[in-house]
Amino acid sequence: MSSAFGRRSGIGGGQAARPAFGVARPMHGGGPAPRDEAGAAVAEIPSILTEVDPLGTPAGQMDAMQRLADRQAQSGEAGSSRVEGFEASVHKIKEQVLPRLLERVDPEAAATLGKDELAEEFRPIIGEVLAELKLTLNRREQFALEKVLVDELLGLGPLEELLADPAISDIMVNGPEQTYVERKGKLEIAPIQFRDEEHLFQIAQRIVNSVGRRVDQTTPLADARLKDGSRVNVIVPPLSLRGTAISIRKFSAKPITLDMMAGFGSMSPKMATALKIAGASRFNVVISGGTGSGKTTMLNALSKMIDPGERVLTIEDAAELRLQQPHWLPLETRPANLEGQGEISIRDLVKNALRMRPDRIILGEIRGSECFDMLAAMNTGHDGSMCTLHSNSPREALARMENMVMMSDIKVPKEAISRQIADSVDMIIQVKRLRDGSRRVTNVTEVIGMEGPVIVTQELFKFEYLDESADGKIVGEYRSMGLRPYTLDKAKQFGFDQAYLEACL
Repeated sequence: MSSAFGRRSGIGGGQAARPAFGVARPMHGGGPAPRDEAGAAVAEIPSILTEVDPLGTPAGQMDAMQRLADRQAQSGEAGSSRVEGFEASVHKIKEQVLPRLLERVDPEAAATLGKDELAEEFRPIIGEVLAELKLTLNRREQFALEKVLVDELLGLGPLEELLADPAISDIMVNGPEQTYVERKGKLEIAPIQFRDEEHLFQIAQRIVNSVGRRVDQTTPLADARLKDGSRVNVIVPPLSLRGTAISIRKFSAKPITLDMMAGFGSMSPKMATALKIAGASRFNVVISGGTGSGKTTMLNALSKMIDPGERVLTIEDAAELRLQQPHWLPLETRPANLEGQGEISIRDLVKNALRMRPDRIILGEIRGSECFDMLAAMNTGHDGSMCTLHSNSPREALARMENMVMMSDIKVPKEAISRQIADSVDMIIQVKRLRDGSRRVTNVTEVIGMEGPVIVTQELFKFEYLDESADGKIVGEYRSMGLRPYTLDKAKQFGFDQAYLEACL
């Protein structure tokens, strides 16, 4: 069943008429095409207008209603992860071997060894336990069992195989019996299961403890990161009703550049050139987008254009940015302790960063009053600062920044806040994850200044949706608005004015 829910047929809007996707086309015989009285061929009326059922309903509408009915029928299906075949047999043997293995192993000594060393040490002990249990395994099963046991004791258990898969970008554990992954922008159920809630909770604790945080009934929420930089969020009962929930956002082992993004079709080559110049010419940039749209990836790619001689400070809740600069200092917030004291917020870190002689300050994400401090940094000699925020369009991003400052304890008139934003921000880059799973830069917008109480913007590039291909891929084109950039003078200071102008026109 097609996933293109709400697909447009492409009729109207100045486009050539196309048959609606999924419309059953009538079969025509080999006879001649109909002709008018003068003998000229008459163009056929599209089938969407002519094909009707006995009740007079057009076929396109019938098809849409059928898709809605199918969607409604599918919505009640509960997904449950299943471990089957070879993996299931190995997991059953692991359940029998693990308790006996733990009796023979000193956990503290095991924790000091690497995975390969531990596997070597385990090999003879596993052989003894299998002999006791009267189990005979072939070589493949023995290697699989060793790996599963080492992952259980030192790693993250069933999550290890998902973390090792480079095609997976997100892992979502919804309790011990259900795990979903995202591959190429689409969600699918993963063939892994945890023994029980206690097993899953232990793995969650292992993740957060490794970065000096904790999760339990008194602090049931935690943000953490893995050794490879992947971001982790954990929420446990009583807040999560299905058991411990773990959300892992993986990042590519190979750093993604703006050229690579242009190659993937996430932006046009001209857009990539303009963004490279924005990064190199120290524009103050806000990257706006929804959850999972690629804001952090864009920030990492833009950071490659920073001069190696500049001192860069990054500030995040859970450190996930991976800059390539030699002079880079990552800072991370700290949650409150059991007594509710000792919390260090993003705002505290931004204030402190201003005293650390940074050339640029990069904020992983702004959510509240730290927005004001970030704008102050952009306006007080820290050109080239960047941040991300959640928003659906460049105009909404500006409104959200105004709201964030107004929601804080800073008593400033709205007009003064708008002027501060207009003076501080040079460019807004809007990224979106489209419904076919692709991630694209949909707008590159400049902030020009104020006109009365309104912040004035100018769009340099936009992605225009055209249609959808038969396999559900969105077809569109990146358009340059052909306008002279307002930030051209800033690019001129770095010698990029001609290249910038050519990219935008």
